[in-house]
Amino acid sequence: MLVSPALNPALREARFDGDTPLDPSGARAARTAAPHLPAADRYAAGASGRCRATARELGLGAPDDLQVAPAGWQLGRWSGLRLDEVAAAEPEAVAAWASDPGAAPHGGESLGELLDRVGAWLDAGAGDGGSGPPARGVVRLLAVVEPAVVRAAVTHALTLPPAAFWRLDTGPLTLTTLTGRPGRWNLATGRPLAPAGAARGEG
Repeated sequence: MLVSPALNPALREARFDGDTPLDPSGARAARTAAPHLPAADRYAAGASGRCRATARELGLGAPDDLQVAPAGWQLGRWSGLRLDEVAAAEPEAVAAWASDPGAAPHGGESLGELLDRVGAWLDAGAGDGGSGPPARGVVRLLAVVEPAVVRAAVTHALTLPPAAFWRLDTGPLTLTTLTGRPGRWNLATGRPLAPAGAARGEG
């Protein structure tokens, strides 16, 4: 079960990996969403401040109690910049990045590398550390991860072409559920964790 982080200024401004803290409305929305979380056996969060803060506001425990989930897309020198800024300054680089899964003009991670990294985590049991199958045969993991990680996980799980990544949207504080096993995943995506207004941080 993958939960996208609450809104923060970077997400509001469409900045590449702009890891600013949650703003008050984002923190409030996460607290509102907390009672709507499904039960899980294990909890994890990405390394970014907004994922960790969202996990804290959702009541998932102290950072040391959480497993480590995949980090967001590593975008090199574009990190922290807005998409429109980069597109204006480097239109050819942005076009290559958006059309070629192997392109990494920012000096960071290509789309193909992101898909491979997240896919390996998913197929390894979503970070179960090689502990073997649980006694019940099923384990429920809930992880707070960046939207790009959610999109990469869905692309990998459904064996979609890399270009499908760009056609997937992940809103703040939404739940995407993957059930099954490597090679046979089922998807339930985009269920809000709170009423629409609260999920957007309104009110």
